[in-house]
Amino acid sequence: MPNQASATARAFESDFVSRLARFFPDATPVRIPIQLSRVNGQSNGGPGPNGHEWSALQETVIEFGTPREVLFLVTEPLEFADHVLVESKDGSLRAEASVVAVQYHPERTAVAARFVKNVPNWIVKS
Repeated sequence: MPNQASATARAFESDFVSRLARFFPDATPVRIPIQLSRVNGQSNGGPGPNGHEWSALQETVIEFGTPREVLFLVTEPLEFADHVLVESKDGSLRAEASVVAVQYHPERTAVAARFVKNVPNWIVKS
């Protein structure tokens, strides 16, 4: 029974992101586990992209993607224009993105973030 409840909750959460994905016609369903970090301040020569210092925010899953955006669900607060670092678990994706859309739900937020720089071939459609 716990597995069924977990699967039902996961489908319900994915529905939050799919509602946001309707605003992105090129969005393709994907399931890519990521580590999400938030910028700590302005550019200061730190180790991250564009010289920012980053602090880990949370682990989540990219539910939908376009060539320029990633859509995911977070429990931590994010707002329009926040900068985040998106890192896949396998290391194939590490890019800075800016939040371009949010939809708030109780205890969760569906987020769309656009890459700051072009990220070639991060998503491949078949």
